[in-house]
Amino acid sequence: MRSLRLSTAAVALSLFVGCGDSEEEGTDPEGPLYAITTQQLVADPVESYVVVTPHAEQAASLSLEGAIKVPGRALGVGIPKSGSVYVVSDESATVTRYTLNSAGKLEAAGTVSFSGQGVTSLGEYQANFQFVSETKAYFFDGNAARIVIWNPTAMTVTGTRPLDSLLIPDTVMAFSGAVVHTGGQILMPVGWRPVEGTNVTKRAGMVAIDTATDAVTVATDDRCGYTHDAVLGTDGKVYVATEAYGAAVRRVMGLDAPEPCLLRYDPQTRLFDTTFYRSLDSLVGGGFAGALIPSPTAGTAYVRVLDESIAPVTEGTHPRTIASGTGWQWWELKLDTLTASRKADIPSTSGSVFLFESENQTLYTEFGAGASSTTFRVLGDNGKATVTTQGLSFSFLQLR
Repeated sequence: MRSLRLSTAAVALSLFVGCGDSEEEGTDPEGPLYAITTQQLVADPVESYVVVTPHAEQAASLSLEGAIKVPGRALGVGIPKSGSVYVVSDESATVTRYTLNSAGKLEAAGTVSFSGQGVTSLGEYQANFQFVSETKAYFFDGNAARIVIWNPTAMTVTGTRPLDSLLIPDTVMAFSGAVVHTGGQILMPVGWRPVEGTNVTKRAGMVAIDTATDAVTVATDDRCGYTHDAVLGTDGKVYVATEAYGAAVRRVMGLDAPEPCLLRYDPQTRLFDTTFYRSLDSLVGGGFAGALIPSPTAGTAYVRVLDESIAPVTEGTHPRTIASGTGWQWWELKLDTLTASRKADIPSTSGSVFLFESENQTLYTEFGAGASSTTFRVLGDNGKATVTTQGLSFSFLQLR
């Protein structure tokens, strides 16, 4: 994720108040607890904090007091409601397991290093870590182009799968922040961008791994670029789309950048459908569209559309600033008819969106200007705001 570091302003963050302690007065000692990891990009050097809190579905502001401090850009990953969180950072290849004690605090409980597999950094997204069971998990490493297979209980590495076919000279390859599970497979979208400049590479990719055999299949398609978003349709096919950053690049570079588009992938054949292609802009009646986000309604997904009346784009604006800005509308796309309509009841928000599951809700992230904060909102319920934390949160896990 270091390559996608957001532009930050050297601003002083105000101290958030609320839930630095995991067991606050008046909270249910047996109720839900969450680990929210937040990255402080304005710090020098960059640092992160893992906060344990009972708050996720109600309004609250998190304090970093008493949180676990981690050097670099950290993530907290794991199996929901397992009582453990695995903390990683872009500054090392070591996974550290923390478990909840009887007081509702996290205690270190073992480490495992992936350095022997050529891994140097464990950044990127929470989705790069996929857990199959308590004894089997995968790490999708974009830097080394491989999958590391490991045992989260024994804290040991059990194998690797090379992905050399994904390497393209003079490009940066990155795995998606969203994956699809279907038919005993994990489907991981892949995107590329040139090492130099702000453009994206006109290539789509999908890595499929069979969770029973660890067999890996790679498919690519040269009609589309930066396809980091995927949704499973009711027809059993996976719809893959250019994310908001690719749309922002198109806005800045015009026809020199690939057109944001929608492709279709078949999990049975493990190939892209060569007969299917749609321009995302055409689906929403024009404008600059990107992203494909699962909707609570089966057979539908959300597309994001840039609204420059909210977030004007000026000469010299970096696409990453546009993608992280707050001027992105929500449109609902019906995957069977490929018709879309504006969802005016959901407020426009930042283009970079990550989905997380709490006890009763699906939450999405809204990033504040200058990488100053993250607000979690309910997917539905008019985008109701819940908990807010300093910095940027790319990972969220329910501990119990």
